[in-house]
Amino acid sequence: MPDKLTEEQRHRVMAAIRAKNTKPEIIVRKYLWACGFRYRLNHPRLPGKPDIVLRKYRTCVFVNGCFWHGHNTTQTPSNSPTGGGPIHPEGNPSPVGRSGGVGVLESSECCKIPKTNTEFWTKKITRNQERDAEVQRKLLQMGWYSITIWECQLKPSVREQTLASLAFTLNRLFLNRFRKVKTYKIQEEEEVSMVAEDESLT
Repeated sequence: MPDKLTEEQRHRVMAAIRAKNTKPEIIVRKYLWACGFRYRLNHPRLPGKPDIVLRKYRTCVFVNGCFWHGHNTTQTPSNSPTGGGPIHPEGNPSPVGRSGGVGVLESSECCKIPKTNTEFWTKKITRNQERDAEVQRKLLQMGWYSITIWECQLKPSVREQTLASLAFTLNRLFLNRFRKVKTYKIQEEEEVSMVAEDESLT
């Protein structure tokens, strides 16, 4: 189905979309705050300036728009009529096909690739996917967890389940970190001997 908007109209529509403080982000932030989670926004010292940074949990939360980050899209290399590229663990295709070049990005239920200027949007979304993967790799090397919440996962029908799962995951990450902390216990015999030595000096 061809795009009903002209190229200029489509440009204005896309340019008007916010990069920060989007409705999905605000939904997640309000829920976390109501549950007692405290966070920072777009921390400038972390790769990618994550949407939500929970330092206590050593976790970054990315709230991604399905279109801009190519949620559940599949990519077919341009030199191959069949078969998509490798799949990421979260279900996203590799930004580059097996041939190493950008192929055709196939739409998904929540990410419809425009029929006009398709090559431009394919390259743009592919670059976003590559950047997302690189940012999460750097965060992992720094000891940070990354959680991605997709726009479609915040629809009213599944929102409660998504947010509850987020809170559960954060609490589990915190408990796992707490269990790894080594505590030092003073031996009672050492403490008693130290007291005895102090008394003998008086």
